[in-house]
Amino acid sequence: MYNWGRSKIYIALILMITVIVIGVLGFRFFSDYSWVDALYMTVITMSTVGFGEVQPLDDNAKLFTVFLITISVTIFAYAVSVITEYIVSKSDPKRVQYRKTQKMIHQIENHTIIIGYGRNGRQAAIKLLAYDKPFVIVEKEDEVIEKYQNEKLFFLKGNATEDEVLIEAGIRNASCLICTLPEDADNLFIVLSSRQINKDLKIISRASQDTSYKKIRLAGADNVIMPDRIGGDHMASLVVVPDLIEFLDNLSIVGKRSINIEEISFEDMFEDQKERTILNINMRSRTGCTIIGYKSPDGEYVVNPEANTVLKPGSKIVVLGRPEQINLLNKEFGI
Repeated sequence: MYNWGRSKIYIALILMITVIVIGVLGFRFFSDYSWVDALYMTVITMSTVGFGEVQPLDDNAKLFTVFLITISVTIFAYAVSVITEYIVSKSDPKRVQYRKTQKMIHQIENHTIIIGYGRNGRQAAIKLLAYDKPFVIVEKEDEVIEKYQNEKLFFLKGNATEDEVLIEAGIRNASCLICTLPEDADNLFIVLSSRQINKDLKIISRASQDTSYKKIRLAGADNVIMPDRIGGDHMASLVVVPDLIEFLDNLSIVGKRSINIEEISFEDMFEDQKERTILNINMRSRTGCTIIGYKSPDGEYVVNPEANTVLKPGSKIVVLGRPEQINLLNKEFGI
């Protein structure tokens, strides 16, 4: 939208210059004017100010003047409308936000694309904001965009089932895509298209029906979440093991200042890339945090790993601690 507005201004300027050149050459040829007089006659003819001729015109020069007035008035009117439209668009809040979003998309890499801004999309955005993770929201409903758009949320209006919209959202440079649409068919189509465009993209999709789960996974989703199943399971767990669930709920991450659980990659902790055991890094004594999980470079998960577990490049650890202990860990290891 914005580039097209600029291109129309360039076209209008080129047309104006072309008419001026034609006018100068025409008056020079038909009336034998000097270059200055020819330029003067062209300008007053195009602007229709009504000044008199430098010298009387013969019939050929008059016919040329009629021709010049006809095309110049048309082109001049077009140029004025284009320039006016451009000036108005510069102050239009919607277009200003659109340009801001486009500028942000072109500048960032490894961002997250959220498809749809319903209940699940909003929760995903809140979590990403809490972690200062860059993201773009693709939403097709004008009412939703107008209601929630602000300086922290970048909306791109469009239908995510179209590849052009995904590309405009920067999917080639994105690290993750979260698809939260209510219709499983739409999620399936978007997952399939996204995987074709970016093979390395991490894709997380919502599913409403059990029959859709496997299909969305086969289409290329790394994770498929069923909110209704999770919600029902959580409520039942509050009956079966209420204290345990309440404890886990208290571990929920709201923002960086209230983190209880943190995932840390080997590369974030150690720049020398040398292997170490959990015992060697002495995490508990140095920070107060406890390592409760380990993910090997091959993707194998170990819960409550032993002290002799070897941390290797490409691996990750999951640590548990109070917010002040997590902050000390980040300071201790320069994360």
